[in-house]
Amino acid sequence: MEFLWFLLGLAIGLLFFVWYRYQLARDLKRLTQNLDAASVSVGASLTSQLTLAIAQQQRSNQQFSRHLEILKQVINLAPISYLQVDEENQLTWCNPLACQTLDIQRCDSDQPRLLLELVRSYELDSLIEQARDQQKLCQRDWTFYIASAEAVNMSEQRAIPLRGTAFPLLDGAVGVFLENRQEAVTLVQQRDRWASDVAHELKTPLTSIRLVAETLQSRLDPPTRNWVDRLLKESVRLSTLVQELLDLSQLDVSPTQRLSLKTVDLVKLIHAAWLTLEPLSSAKSLQLDYQGLDRLLIRVDESRLHRVFLNLLDNAIRYSPPQRSLQVRLSLHPVTRLSTKQATQEIQIDVIDGGQGFPESSLPFVFDRFYRADPSRSRSGSEHPSHSQANSDVALQPVQFSSGSGLGLAIVRQIVEAHQGIVSAKNDPQTGGAWLQILLPWSEQIE
Repeated sequence: MEFLWFLLGLAIGLLFFVWYRYQLARDLKRLTQNLDAASVSVGASLTSQLTLAIAQQQRSNQQFSRHLEILKQVINLAPISYLQVDEENQLTWCNPLACQTLDIQRCDSDQPRLLLELVRSYELDSLIEQARDQQKLCQRDWTFYIASAEAVNMSEQRAIPLRGTAFPLLDGAVGVFLENRQEAVTLVQQRDRWASDVAHELKTPLTSIRLVAETLQSRLDPPTRNWVDRLLKESVRLSTLVQELLDLSQLDVSPTQRLSLKTVDLVKLIHAAWLTLEPLSSAKSLQLDYQGLDRLLIRVDESRLHRVFLNLLDNAIRYSPPQRSLQVRLSLHPVTRLSTKQATQEIQIDVIDGGQGFPESSLPFVFDRFYRADPSRSRSGSEHPSHSQANSDVALQPVQFSSGSGLGLAIVRQIVEAHQGIVSAKNDPQTGGAWLQILLPWSEQIE
């Protein structure tokens, strides 16, 4: 009996030994499968193959380390800031330019510190969290303020406009490229200041030219009066352009402080803007298709928001073929603000024309100043001759609110952003027409 138990134990031991040898051979084969066949001699032992595999792995690790060092040197010398945080938002690495831009005194990769302790920027922290949560590349623009460490110079803050691009890495880490936009912002400010100065200088002589033309218009015979009519049309167009430039320059300086807020009915404001543009819409037999609330009170600057609807509807009329309908939709939607974590409501206004829509390449730039899309959406386009004729017939009437120079939508964006809102442009997927959408914050507490 004892001999049988001995044989049983021996059999079990042999089974375990065979299983172990099988596992060892399989692991060894996996380690040596990438070995160069020329480097392994025929009939080489497992120990020799394992030694070669270890040597090759060491060479691969050394090559990887050299490539990593080269990449670090490239990023350190790159003319753009870069920083990297781990899954706990601790700063693990940043290049010298990032330290200079964000005023980071010391960045030690061996002893990482919480990013919020080194850089007081809610926008940067929010951008990192967004890239980590969505697991895709995210981008954001903001102004970073560097406060002085000395109490005497606390009021002297250095502002740097930044554009951050964050992307997810392995194990919850996130990398961020920071672009200093100061030069671009300075160029834009210089361009806008130059345009504003020119507009101020042109306002007085254009007014004089228009007055002289209006005086001559009633005193000349029809053959000669046609030349004065053309002169008056161009002077009106230039005067409108000058006024648009002045409006933009006024909104650039403290936009929220220049608003005169009052309680108005948004629905009545939309219909009032359409009624003002009735000569233009009637010339092309266009109808307003309004859908939405019957009444909505909101505290806004009535005259400026009226200008928004004038520009949007004028733009829709301008690029819609005759005998079409312009869609205007007004609705309320619940929204949760990320900054306050509170549920509020916002107003959504959609204006959709019956034209060909924006070219896809033009969508990111339609709100830029002086930007003009392709000829089919320009003032001098020839695809809609009846439209051009309609504009020329009413050019002397006081319903011309856009100079056709690419400033109308820029003014819309300035006014909407001054009201803490957002405006966007896209094409309607059903009709293919241009779709301009406005989102405005709304509160039930209306005084």
